[in-house]
Amino acid sequence: MAFQTKEKGEAFELRADLNSEYREKRKETVKKVIANMTIGKDVSGLFADVVKNMQTDDIELKKLVYLYLINYAKTQPELVILAVNTFLKDTDDLNPLIRALAIRTLGCLRVEKVVDYLMEPLKKSLKDDDPYVRKTSALCVAKIFDLNPSICIDNGLISSLQDMLSDRNPMVIANAVSALSEIHAQAPQDQIFVITSPILTKLLAALNECTEWGQICILDSLASYKPQPGSREASEIVERVIARLQHANASVVLSAVKVLLIYLGFVDNDLSKQVIKKMAPPLVTLLASDPEIQYVALRNINLILQRHPQILAAEIRVFFTKYNDPLYVKLEKLEAIIKLVSLDNIDQVLLELREYASEVDVEFVRRSVRAIGRCAVKLDDASERCINVLLELIKTKVNYVLQEAVVVIKDVFRKYPRKYEGVIPALCENLEALDEPDAKAALVWIIGEYAERIENAEELVEYFVEGFKEESAKLLTATVKLFLKKPGSAQELVQKILQLATQGVENPDIRDRAYIYWRLLSSNPQAAKAVVLAEKPPIESDNSTVSETLLDELIYHIGSLASVYHRPAALLGVRGDSIELKISATNEDDENTVDVQKVVASVGGNIENLLDLDFGTPAIIPSSSNTQSSQSASNVDDLLGIMDIGGSSHSLVNNISAASIELPKVQLLKSETANGLDLSGAFTKSYGIAPSAALSVPPLLAQQTVNVSLPLNRNGNVVAQQPANAVQIAIKNSLGVYYFQILLTDERILV
Repeated sequence: MAFQTKEKGEAFELRADLNSEYREKRKETVKKVIANMTIGKDVSGLFADVVKNMQTDDIELKKLVYLYLINYAKTQPELVILAVNTFLKDTDDLNPLIRALAIRTLGCLRVEKVVDYLMEPLKKSLKDDDPYVRKTSALCVAKIFDLNPSICIDNGLISSLQDMLSDRNPMVIANAVSALSEIHAQAPQDQIFVITSPILTKLLAALNECTEWGQICILDSLASYKPQPGSREASEIVERVIARLQHANASVVLSAVKVLLIYLGFVDNDLSKQVIKKMAPPLVTLLASDPEIQYVALRNINLILQRHPQILAAEIRVFFTKYNDPLYVKLEKLEAIIKLVSLDNIDQVLLELREYASEVDVEFVRRSVRAIGRCAVKLDDASERCINVLLELIKTKVNYVLQEAVVVIKDVFRKYPRKYEGVIPALCENLEALDEPDAKAALVWIIGEYAERIENAEELVEYFVEGFKEESAKLLTATVKLFLKKPGSAQELVQKILQLATQGVENPDIRDRAYIYWRLLSSNPQAAKAVVLAEKPPIESDNSTVSETLLDELIYHIGSLASVYHRPAALLGVRGDSIELKISATNEDDENTVDVQKVVASVGGNIENLLDLDFGTPAIIPSSSNTQSSQSASNVDDLLGIMDIGGSSHSLVNNISAASIELPKVQLLKSETANGLDLSGAFTKSYGIAPSAALSVPPLLAQQTVNVSLPLNRNGNVVAQQPANAVQIAIKNSLGVYYFQILLTDERILV
């Protein structure tokens, strides 16, 4: 008897069913194969049996087979060559759906070996009689260009795409615009997609007849077009686009708003006012959508309000939160409210914010209290009303409300110095209730700033000594202020604090500051008083969501991820969006920012940046006498002597080179946000710094780290910016352009 082994298993059964004589059974089996492929099972062994089912009139079965091919083209490109002949046959099918399906699938295969076979069918499809085939072929060109740009240019596919902008079918035009825009983003230097007046006419005509997706593509292309000066092009574009504001699709509305905002600068005042008036209703309508759409709309609206707050000036009520709004929607609505608040609606806004402060969501309550303070800083004439609301909230004794109110009132004091001192007793009564570092630091600052008005200021400062390490910087400065204002009663306290700061704190910044204060107080009390108690400029209201430079770019990306994240498009991986980003930052928490000219005028001597603070451009004051000059020099020697360094401090400093000092490095770019690029470095303090030579970096391998230095000189222009100690840097590599800045807060001067 002969024994034969029978092949068993799921693969065997699937192969048998794929070769069944019944079409329905073959279709069901292909579905099973696709299901196995979707959950990660390797069914590439059935390739030949699946490909046999391509030759069928059943479009559904053909789509399933094409899906199988697209998946395995990535991992086993050599197998796809076996199916090329069937694809080419399908591109000549009488059914336009099958022709378009074959072209679309060939474009999705992403296999270099298949591209050569695709050229002739694609050329023919671009001139096909059926518009559905033509519009599908247009997108296929963009996919092939991404894979092999040279073959598209050599075969004239780009020229064919450009000719399609004059097609009689609006959907073909829309797809051609989309494809050319994507190609142009990859090769902007080639000027592949340039809108001319005839093309503009075609795009505007196609705008009313396209699908939603097509309208968005055309609107995005119009946003980059610059109308001819003195012509009616801008007005015609605005008149055509303004009708899109009534569209039911939120994305179309945002794209239309983007175009209108860009063209406001090209039209006359009358039309501009009309456009602004018509933009309000559609934006308000977006806020009646689902929370997710509301959030996207609000992120874009906050950008729009920063540039044109008058658009929704009369619609502030729509931004009042509802009980069932998610937290992320509520916070965005708060930002919009602050941008729209004015003297006309401040009472209504304060009443609303007062209600928000009694809700159960702690984070939202904190933001609401903070919003009241921002309203006070923004509106001078309404500041007293805002303060009264904050006092009411303090009386509620709710812990987190109290903490946030103290922080907010500190900012109000900085905006309106010596104006609302009557609030201080109410704050000091709740001293023991404060347990958060920010609230403690705020109250410490207030006590130091108004020490002469507080009878028991010494006791209040003494209360914080136990937690010195938590609020060391603020407490150190507040104690010195207290001593300068009440030298008799605070002498022991200031000695205690200075000793703690110099001996019991590990932070070098705090120790250095304490040493400077100590030397100032012991050697030149008048200079210490002039520096530490110098009049500080009041803080300004800054309700900007982003910097003006970034806002200019984000206006061009309204409705995209860039406008939702409030980040440059280039940092989000959008190809072709190289930008020049200037990051502006303000450090409102640094109470030691002083006016150098006022300090010098008050003392009448030669004070040379004793605290090593960044005052901007250094003031050079000629010495009145040799004695004064020598005394200043001796003071500097004395300051350097506190580190117990032997020898002359001047000779020591002159002998130190930049290369011999290892400065602490800070993280500038992280690999998680910069496509694997890790960058750290340190800077020496300088004014008007500029590169002396180009940065030379050797090619890097994966996981490789190198140390490089960029030589700098002090011949650059001094640019006024906030803060004055910010250095803005751009790094360009093969992955893109990365922008960052560093604040020189713990710098060392190298001479």
